Amino acid sequence: MGDTMQPIYVDLASESDDPQVTEIDSLCLTCHEMGKTRLLMTKIPHYKEVILSSFSCDHCGNHNTSIQPGQYQELGVCYHFTVREEKDLSRQIVRSNHATVSVPELELEIPADSEKGEITTVEGILRRTVEGLSQDQSERRLYHREIAEQIEEFISKIEELLECKTDFTVVVDDPSGNTFIENPIAPQQDPYLKRKTYKRTKEQNALIGLNFEDPDEQEVAEKQDEDNEDEDETSVKDEVLIFDTICNHCSKPTKTNMKVTQIPYFKEVVIMATSCEGCGHRTNEVKSGGGISEKGKRITLKLTDPCDMARDVLKSETCEIEIPELGLHLGGGLIGGKFTTLEGLLMDIRNDLENNPFLTGDSSDNSRKAIIQKLIADLEQVRNGNLQVTIKMNDPAGNSYLQNLYAPDDDPEMEVEEYERSYEENEALGINDMKTENYEEESIDPGSSNLICS
Repeated sequence: MGDTMQPIYVDLASESDDPQVTEIDSLCLTCHEMGKTRLLMTKIPHYKEVILSSFSCDHCGNHNTSIQPGQYQELGVCYHFTVREEKDLSRQIVRSNHATVSVPELELEIPADSEKGEITTVEGILRRTVEGLSQDQSERRLYHREIAEQIEEFISKIEELLECKTDFTVVVDDPSGNTFIENPIAPQQDPYLKRKTYKRTKEQNALIGLNFEDPDEQEVAEKQDEDNEDEDETSVKDEVLIFDTICNHCSKPTKTNMKVTQIPYFKEVVIMATSCEGCGHRTNEVKSGGGISEKGKRITLKLTDPCDMARDVLKSETCEIEIPELGLHLGGGLIGGKFTTLEGLLMDIRNDLENNPFLTGDSSDNSRKAIIQKLIADLEQVRNGNLQVTIKMNDPAGNSYLQNLYAPDDDPEMEVEEYERSYEENEALGINDMKTENYEEESIDPGSSNLICS
């Protein structure tokens, strides 16, 4: 049965799978005649699984499209984008229906769930706001002149922003984590676009419809885990665990191998590898076994020898990578957690740049494509040992590692620095909400685990 199972989300980049479009009859809310809704479950490369919806009515010509992400992310996301010139209005935005959009300079806020998820631009959001405010203005001028004048004044302010006479800020906050704002100078960091992830509150989880486990069941599960922890710890470290999962590329059933291992001169990590027999897609992911370190870590390596390409690299999902000589700056979430070699890391970066539709696809202009092609060529030169550059790794969680070929002695070409995290970095890691100080045991009665604040 597993061999005949078809993928749920079809990758549009794949030519082997025909898009499975579902058509259903649905009521047009404009003319109240029956129209057609077309649904396609697909996967946008380097983004995530989505459901594309398109409605059209042959009777009145009404037409609209929407996008709905297939699953929620582990963390919420908030973007702060400063609009300074006309081309900034064309920034592409993938916005879920759970995202709140605001412009602080106007005290304008578009609440979540007020509109369907969509792929749009900054200008598109502001234009649609103007259109919404302009509706019924003729009636207001007759019966509520004062309100109509206030709305006209507000529309004029939006029009001024659309002319880019002054800088303004667009804030998009999405607790589901399914929102994205384009960076046109990628892979370099955009100084006018700030992205922050955060842990959702219980209220936010409830708003987006996430279910919670029963507290009693959770308590029982935690107690069972504690009872079995000592018994299972040794056996887990010595064996490879295999469990069933779903391929994130073709959605067919596959298996993931997981092993706990110790990296010399570093720490314990969990390595997970998946190889799908259905589509051949292979992934590996690394998680730190010791949680977040007390300090952040910066690693700087000067490449001076082709042998450097064989150095082992552990890149956590919070680690940023920079190559100043190439003008390359990658955020932690671009290629996720990896345990590979330096050569393998550069190949992953190159492949990601080549296959990213926002950088090299039809929506990308020729000048940007030329920059990306030049960067890809430079990365190949670095990988072949023909170009010497500096690799910088910055991990606020302190869970990244680059092999020291001279260990236990110092590496003359590598510098490792530990640093105190800033408040903003702790906030992004969710540490500021963790309060564990000033707690002591209430009693030493066996079987009691109650804690009180001293």
